[in-house]
Amino acid sequence: MRIAPHVYRLGNDLVACYLVDTPEGITLIDAGLPGHWRDLQLELRSLGKSVEDIRGLVLTHGDSDHIGFAERLRSECGVPVFVHAADAVRARTGKKPKTPAGPMRLGPALSFFGYSLRKNALRTRYIGEVTEVEDGAVLDLPGKPVIVGMPGHSPGSVAVHVPLADAVFVGDALTTRHVLTGRSGPQPAPFTDDPAEADLSLDRIARLEASWVLPGHGTPWRVSPAEVGEKIRKV
Repeated sequence: MRIAPHVYRLGNDLVACYLVDTPEGITLIDAGLPGHWRDLQLELRSLGKSVEDIRGLVLTHGDSDHIGFAERLRSECGVPVFVHAADAVRARTGKKPKTPAGPMRLGPALSFFGYSLRKNALRTRYIGEVTEVEDGAVLDLPGKPVIVGMPGHSPGSVAVHVPLADAVFVGDALTTRHVLTGRSGPQPAPFTDDPAEADLSLDRIARLEASWVLPGHGTPWRVSPAEVGEKIRKV
């Protein structure tokens, strides 16, 4: 689904990842669930492209609902996978601390877990090899994505700023649809390692120039990054 010039979303408001299409090739942001591989193929065909046009996959963090088809893309197609060094182990092994789920409503939670199962969440393959990146790195990929550290949801959680796309991809640094309660609107994401640190990290995108803030769960948010922290803290 086209979001804006150069930006396409794979998935839906429950779980999403993104494709940035440029004349130099394609950069993917996150890899959703394993079943999003089919969504990727359909979107590529609609653009007249193929996996051969993908130059790299950038992960906002290493959780299983963001690495879905990453290993398939890497091992079968040779596409490099980039992740912050602090989340490299998580992306390769799935090892992470247990965090409280927080509030939950049965209907929305079942909808999220049911969708995850339909998209083969139980078949997630961890990533055999990753390229580690650090805060402030400008990657040599289409769109020149910039890594902005946003620790809190996980130690290596990042935002990915793509100026060409006029967008900041934030993974689970925030959400616009709580997958466990169904509550819509910008808010903190569940399953966050360190909620206080995640709150502080919202200020790290405030100076970025963009019209879109794109989360891994929920509707695309058309807003200035400068407004994000204030709006979420009012929740």
